[in-house]
Parts: sequence; C-alpha cells; structure tokens
Amino acid sequence: MGRLYLSNPAAVTPPQCYTKTENTAGPASNPCYVCHTNGQAPNFTNDLDLQLVYDFAEPARQNRWHNLFKDRSEYLASVSDKTILDYVREDNYRAQDRSIPLAQTLAQKLPAHWDGNRNGTWDGYVPDVEFAFDSEGFDRDGNGNFTGWRALAYTPFPGTFFPTNGSTDDVLIRLPEMYRNSESGNYSSAVYRVNLAIVEALIKRADVAIAAVDEKTLKVDLDKNGELSTATKVAYDWAPREQRFMSYVGAARLAQLRDKAPLSAGAYPLGTEFLHSVRYLDVGADGQVSMAPRMKELRYARKVRWVNYFQHRELAANELKEAHDFPDRLEPVVGDIERGVSNRRGWRYSGFIEDAHGALRPQSFEELATCTGCHGAIGANVDGSFAMSRKLEASDSFQRGWYHWTQRPLVGIPEPRRQDGQGEYAFYLQQVGNADEYRSNTEVRARFFTEDGSLKSAMLERLAADINTLIMPSPRRALDLNKAYRAIVEEQSFQEGRDAVLGPRDNFLRQVREGQETGVQEVVSYR
Repeated sequence: MGRLYLSNPAAVTPPQCYTKTENTAGPASNPCYVCHTNGQAPNFTNDLDLQLVYDFAEPARQNRWHNLFKDRSEYLASVSDKTILDYVREDNYRAQDRSIPLAQTLAQKLPAHWDGNRNGTWDGYVPDVEFAFDSEGFDRDGNGNFTGWRALAYTPFPGTFFPTNGSTDDVLIRLPEMYRNSESGNYSSAVYRVNLAIVEALIKRADVAIAAVDEKTLKVDLDKNGELSTATKVAYDWAPREQRFMSYVGAARLAQLRDKAPLSAGAYPLGTEFLHSVRYLDVGADGQVSMAPRMKELRYARKVRWVNYFQHRELAANELKEAHDFPDRLEPVVGDIERGVSNRRGWRYSGFIEDAHGALRPQSFEELATCTGCHGAIGANVDGSFAMSRKLEASDSFQRGWYHWTQRPLVGIPEPRRQDGQGEYAFYLQQVGNADEYRSNTEVRARFFTEDGSLKSAMLERLAADINTLIMPSPRRALDLNKAYRAIVEEQSFQEGRDAVLGPRDNFLRQVREGQETGVQEVVSYR
C-alpha cells in the first residue's frame, strides 16, 4: 500500500506560514492577510488572529521545508538556457498523436506504491482533458466532442501564484452531466453556459452577464424581473429566509425540484470537478514570458459530499474547540493516493507531478497532504477554492472570461479591485514590501520600490492598467526559476518543498517558538 504516514507531520502547513514577517528597519510585513481573514458563509472560519501570531501545534514548530534553504546557484550555472528551454517546451501531457500517456499508464498494471487499495486498478481520476478550447472556452476531444471541461480566466491570487515567483497555471471546471443537459436529457451547450453562469453568480454573490437566452424555453426567470422573457444576465438573488430562491436550468432544474441538486450561495454543485495545471515559464524569441507546454503538476479536485450551512458552522466550531482543547494536536490527513485527500468540507484533492525524467506520475500521500492546508480551514477560500471568485467579469472580458491562457495571455488585464476600491495588487505590495511572502523577489523590489522602500507611483499606474507589469518575470528570471525547479524534479524531493528558489530564503524561520508573535500590529481583511 502507498505510504499513509508523513515524514513531515506538518505537511498541511505550507512553507509560506514560516515567513519571517518582522523587519529590522521598519514595520512588520503582512502577507498573512490574503489567506487568514474573515470567512464568508458558508465558510465560517475566521482566522484573522493568525496575522498576529504563529499559532502552531508543537510538531509544526520545526520547519521541515528544507528545499527553501538550499543554494541552487551551482546547479543553475550547470544548466544552459537552451537546455532548460528545450525541456519546458516539451509537452509531457500529450504525445504527438494527441494521446495522453499518463492515462494509458494508469490503465496498465500499477506499481505497488500507486495502488492504494491493492485491487490492481487505478481508482482515481484519469486525465481526460484535451486542452483544445473553442471560442467559448469549452474543451473538445479529437472528434470535436465536448469533454465537459471549460477554461476560466482569472487574476492570479496574490503572492506565490504570481508567475514572477516561479510558475504559470490554469484552471478548468466541469459540472456533472445533469447541469450540461436539457430537460429532455440531451447535451445542450446553451443550458451548460447558463448553469455555469448561475454557479459564477452564486460564488461571487453578484449578477453575471450572459448572452441573450429565452427564459420561456428554460422555464426560469434568470434576471428576476418577474416574467419569462429574454434574459441577458443571471441575477443573484438568494435569501431563503426571505423566500428568495434561485434555480438551475435544464435537467438540473428538474433534479432540483426533486431535492437532488442542492443550491446555495458560496457553494458549488455536488460533483463539481476542477483541474489545475501548474506549468513552467516559456520565453519567446521576442522576450515575452508565457505559459510553457510542460506541466509541473496536474491537480484535480472533486466535490464528493454536500455540506450545508449548519454543517459548515458546526465544523468550524468543532475545529476551534479542538484547537483550544488540544493545542499541540495536528489535524489528521484523511485519504489516499488514488481517491485523494479530504479537506473535511466535502472535497477530495489528488494530482500528478513530474517523475525524475519529467513524465507525470501520481502524487504520493505526503505530496497530496499539502493540498489540505490551503483548501481547508482558512478564511480566504470559497467552498475550498479560489479561482471562480477571481474570474474575469463576463460583462467586459474576452469570451466573457471563459478562455484558456493559450487563447489569450494575461497581458492587458486591469488590476483587480478590493471591496474598498483599492487596487488589490498595490495593496499587497504595500502590506508585504514585495511580490512574494518571503520578500525575496529582487526584480519586483527594484522595479516597484524606491531605495527608501516607498512604492513608485508611476509603476502603480502601469499596474492598474496591466497586471503583467507586476506578475510576469523578466526572461532571465524566468529561465533561472525553471532551472531551480528542475533541480527539485531530479531530486524528487517535493516533500521538502516545491517552490522554485534562486537562493536560500532569508526571511524564512527554521523554528517557531510557542506563542511567537509575527510583529504585525493590526489585522487587515483580504476582502
């Protein structure tokens, strides 16, 4: 059986939580706020206090993310730019005949350490996305058929997920068949588009623009104008205590009437799937940095259990009590290599990562354990995820925000705004003093800050108009980040950290004292 214990008992605590926030010549840096904040129901986790103190259980006070302390300079110098570019431009997901080698491998006799339940077959997710997207972001297979996957465009989550810190990534969503089918049971892209817009409205708690649809055909008053006519938006209007409800369309509408398709604000439908590929950085002949074909990881999530508001509240209360009664007890990681690990909130997370030769393989139990930290009990996520709440607006975005980065790059996207009207990324730079949690990105520091640490107003103006100004690295930095990550691949040392590190982290604690304060004086809200 695959290993079900952890060499790092605190694998659920990501490296970013060991950031040394105190500064010798100024106020403390606060990257913590983007994760640890006041949750929005049905996320009842309110962990604003973690901005002020490293509240770690005893086993987590020793930092075991050793890769972030390593000096990779000799390795970087030993790998030529051509070698790394050739490597990242290889597609390790699809073969030249468009087949998916990983799917073929999983259909064969499994190595013992991949077979979590010892039944001889792979019982987890088998990659089935073609990465061939049409003009509405829908994925099509080699015969032009819909796979159900749809790419969504979003603004990267602040910090580690900026490409300038090591990786590009994408996100795809797929709803169960009944959300894709008409009431007669046949596939309908029109029904699927509307149901995805309803999901977007529920996650964002906001109206969502759509192409004009006939509400009489769908039998739902989507725009909530009191009549069945032509709708050009899905109106968010869900307040069950006030007898205000929303409805899916198509086969899902009929299932909802039978209580087989639960719906609530801030929650994805039962059976929702996400794919998230994490990739290297390519550098074009013109010096433009973009998403490379080669995947570092292919991450998969599926909602396997519906959790209602009461159950979410009860879970958050129980976790708070457990932390109080047993402060040195770590939350157990539940799951296995095939089915994935649970976030205790209805989701399972699994994935694939490069082997030493660059082919994708299933992630081990310990490698998967890291998923539950960010997708579990933190205030910032929405039903365990981040991307849909950050999706580009349907009213004024290319393809209504449904597209893959290979169809249009990140360039030219305006800076997202916080609820208080401030630029989200400018606010992050102000709070942190850099574009990463460790304040190690010398390129961004030189580009956006003066010598005395003040932000450059001219750069903030450029950032407001185009996030690429901040989030994309220079060609030189991109190549070096690729090399640094490949060193981890060759070592297969992911359990010691998978961040691309150009030099040992200075603002990174090796140990944390019990009750150690961060030095942050005042909490701020992510939202």
